[in-house]
Amino acid sequence: MKTRMIIDSTANLMADRRALTTVIPLTVRFGEEEFIDGVTITNEEFYEKLEKVDTLPTTSQVSPEEFRKAFQEVVDAGDEAVVITVASGLSGTCQSANIAAKEFDNIYVVDSGNVAVGSGILVEYALRLREEGKSAKEIKDILDSIKDKLYIIAMVDTLKYLKMGGRISGVVSLVGGLLNIKPIVKVYDGAIHQISKARGAKQGNQALIEEIKKVGEIDYTKPVLFGHSGQSDEGVKLFLEQTKDFWKDGNAPKESILMGSTIGTHAGPGIVAIAFFAK
Repeated sequence: MKTRMIIDSTANLMADRRALTTVIPLTVRFGEEEFIDGVTITNEEFYEKLEKVDTLPTTSQVSPEEFRKAFQEVVDAGDEAVVITVASGLSGTCQSANIAAKEFDNIYVVDSGNVAVGSGILVEYALRLREEGKSAKEIKDILDSIKDKLYIIAMVDTLKYLKMGGRISGVVSLVGGLLNIKPIVKVYDGAIHQISKARGAKQGNQALIEEIKKVGEIDYTKPVLFGHSGQSDEGVKLFLEQTKDFWKDGNAPKESILMGSTIGTHAGPGIVAIAFFAK
């Protein structure tokens, strides 16, 4: 019996690791145009469109029927599966997976409580556990026991998309833009929250480090991922350069992952994010 890994398209991880999973895509809609996330629109194409619109795109959750089809393939092959979804507080996708899973044995659903590289490192850790020979039930139990130590902390580059989404007022956006304010956000309780703010990228990068320190030392025995949004990863490169004294023994990830539509819609391009497990 093989243990399969099923994820939704909001989870971001390295391409070679993503290829080891079955990806169930969400739907992205720009006005009347509808796209299948990661199938008929890439993350790069998503940001090209996002930077040209006056109204934010929307995403639609995966339906129970889409999960049901994937689960049936697993069962028909005599296999089992771990299903890792975007935070239930951000999408109904987890609920859809749980509805479909009730009809099958050996299907184990995990609410990541996170998104983008946040849920991505949970998937990466699950893949490591599978490589160690753990069963689907064992992997689910381990993930459920450690996901409260999982953090994604990010710096938002522009207030434009927070304003478009109604999360801040036009006055706050205008003043913040003039002052070059960079909000620092964290995903917890299944939602995205602003936890501090800084003026300019340099102060913002230091604020990111301070927020990491507040939640505890990074556990480098588990995955650590950097993420960015938009057309360039220059923000991550600047972050690493300005905070190089923090990264001891070459522990900083060497690559950055382009995050997709869910977090991009909330906060726009130019995000610098780090996902990690605290000790």
